[in-house]
Amino acid sequence: MTKDFHPTMNLILWRHAEAHEGYPDMARTLTAKGKKQAQTMAAWLRSRLPADALILASPAARTQQTASALSLEFTTLDSLAPGASPQALLQACNWPHANRTVVVVGHQPTLGMAAALALTGRTDSWSVKKGAIWWLTHRMRDTDQQTILRTVLSPDMLI
Repeated sequence: MTKDFHPTMNLILWRHAEAHEGYPDMARTLTAKGKKQAQTMAAWLRSRLPADALILASPAARTQQTASALSLEFTTLDSLAPGASPQALLQACNWPHANRTVVVVGHQPTLGMAAALALTGRTDSWSVKKGAIWWLTHRMRDTDQQTILRTVLSPDMLI
């Protein structure tokens, strides 16, 4: 007996690295430490991302810089800007139905709330550290939907 093929989605939630304080918020850029955090996490991710991974980023300068560290093409979505709802984030990446890996480079508290919503069905306030990733996988096993937390990793764990 063979098992039916069921699509799998990988969702990687990546919080922007450390940024300078200031105003306007959308123009804040990465600090020297933030640039190192972004490069470190990007190197780890690059070796694990499939060639067809979709990378989505907020239009804020700090997320653009973080996403750029991957040296891969990415799409900027206004719906991922600071203050976005976790529902809007999950809708933007077609969670859990996209049959691919999607990386979302975004902000707190949206990322933590989206992780909570994807894993528990509730929008609790979970904290994602600056520069960290949360990697979730959604799959079908027979008739059961499963969401798996594959890894939570911060850049200081890679240095």
